[in-house]
Formats: sequence, C-alpha cells, structure tokens
Amino acid sequence: MGLFYEGYTISGIFTLILFMGVLIAINEVTRRSKILSIVVYCGLPLFLGILIFTNILGSPTGKTWFGWIKVVSALIGVCGFMMIRFTKLGKTKFAAIFPVVILSINIAEAVYRELEVFGIHKIMEVDPSGVVILGGTWNILNAIAGILCIVTLTGFTGITVSKDKSKDMIWPDMTWMYIIGYTLWNFAYVYNCISTRSMYAGFGILVAALIAEFLFKRGAWLQHRAQILSLYAMFSLSFDFQANNNFQIVPVYQESMWLTISIISFLFNLGVFVYMIYSIKKHKKNPLKSEIYTHTKYFKYTVKVNNL
Repeated sequence: MGLFYEGYTISGIFTLILFMGVLIAINEVTRRSKILSIVVYCGLPLFLGILIFTNILGSPTGKTWFGWIKVVSALIGVCGFMMIRFTKLGKTKFAAIFPVVILSINIAEAVYRELEVFGIHKIMEVDPSGVVILGGTWNILNAIAGILCIVTLTGFTGITVSKDKSKDMIWPDMTWMYIIGYTLWNFAYVYNCISTRSMYAGFGILVAALIAEFLFKRGAWLQHRAQILSLYAMFSLSFDFQANNNFQIVPVYQESMWLTISIISFLFNLGVFVYMIYSIKKHKKNPLKSEIYTHTKYFKYTVKVNNL
C-alpha cells in the first residue's frame, strides 16, 4: 500500500488497525444477537440522525448527497437481511430477490458516481466534503468493472439462513472469486471517487469484511459487508474523523496510481465474468435459476460449515 498512500505514522497505523478491529468486533457481536442487531442497526441510526439534524454533531449541509444515499442504502440492506434471518421472509422469494437487488442498486450508485467524476477530467479539485477528485480513464474502466460485478451475481436462489444460533444469511454461490472481484472494484471506486478517505472508507472496511468472512463466518460475506459498511457510514457522517491527526493516511494523488488500481479491478472482474460463462456452459447451469459454482471447493466448504 506504500505506493498508493502517504502520511504513515506509528500512531496512524495503530489507529487504522484499531478502527478495523472495532468494526469487526461490533459486526461479530451484533450478528450473534437479534436484540443487539436491532439496537445498533435500527435504533442507533435514528438517534444519530436526530443529533445531526439538530446540529449537535455538525450540520448535515456539509455532507454530500452520495454519503447520505450510501448510509441509507447500507442500512436498508442490513434491515432487509435481518428480516430474512429472523422472520418468515427467509423462507420466501424475498430471500432470493432482495439481496441481489439491493446489492445491484448499491453497485449501480457507485458506477453512476464514477461516470459523474469522469466528467471532471481537466484539473484536480476538492468537492464540498473536502475529498480530492480527478476524472480520467480510470473511472470508465472501473465503471465497467462495476457493471461486471452486477452481471456476475449468481445463485441468489440458493440464499438461505444458517442452522445455528446466529442465523446468518448465507449465499453459497458467492465464492471467493466474486468476493475478491467486488473488493478490488469497490476499493478502486473509493480510491477514484472518495480518495481522501479511501484508506478508511475503502481498504479498512473492505479488509474488515474479508476477515469476518474468512476467519469468523464463511458464506455470510454480504451480511458482513453490509453491517460493516453501515457502521462506517454512520461513523463518518456523524464525526469528522479525518480532522483527527491519527487519521491522516491519504493517497499520493498520482494519475498512474488511479489508473493502476482501476486496471487491476477491471481485469480481475473480467476474469470472474469469463469463468462464470465457462462454468455455465460446462455444467449447463442457468445462473438465474440455480447455483453454478457447486463444483468448487469454496461452495462445498460453505455448505458444510453451515450445515446446509
């Protein structure tokens, strides 16, 4: 990451690790408790919203439209997933339709923002929230990668609830390939469009979701991602955290870095798309009606550890 960022200090690195650790811990505690999930993802947003709009935590006029959309869409996703996990909706078509729709909308919002930033292609500027942006070819490449992230969503009819106490939402067909592809795309998006905060809004929360998936609960990556994103979104809209000296790891703001990250994102997601087509043809699967990665070790392990 040294090539893409500057401003590293011992306290800054420690703060980043602590920041990720807190997100992972809250995600882990809340996913194990229905009551805590309701308190954190339903009650806390209302409380913070009141504090923001009464100007106790700062004026909402300083926030961008995209920031508000992201926090609302992330919370809608978490609440929808909670309904799948804890109500009878988990046994209806809602369980298959809602996750893929909310994720597609979330990705589409970011693709739109990429194209919006592409229009600012002449000079580097600072947007109303203090984020440095510069449009370029990288935005188009990553917008295409984002579209591929939507196209390669498969096996949503197999979304189910784990048979343990935590009742996690499990998406077996969302294997490591898609998860890494999405992670690269989203990091590139944040680096391109929310660059100043990308170490925290991108790298930090994306790696936290990966750790939650690979070390704590396999197959629930989308649930981890939504909860961690919601926690970050509430935090970032409520507090100007980058005014703190411990949150000063920022991009180098070089065109070559923007382009490099977007090329990696584009190529990897193109590879995921090609593998999806290969799997569909070889195993004669319909991605809209059935899971297509049942032959992979990742899929089989996910099914095994969740007793599906």
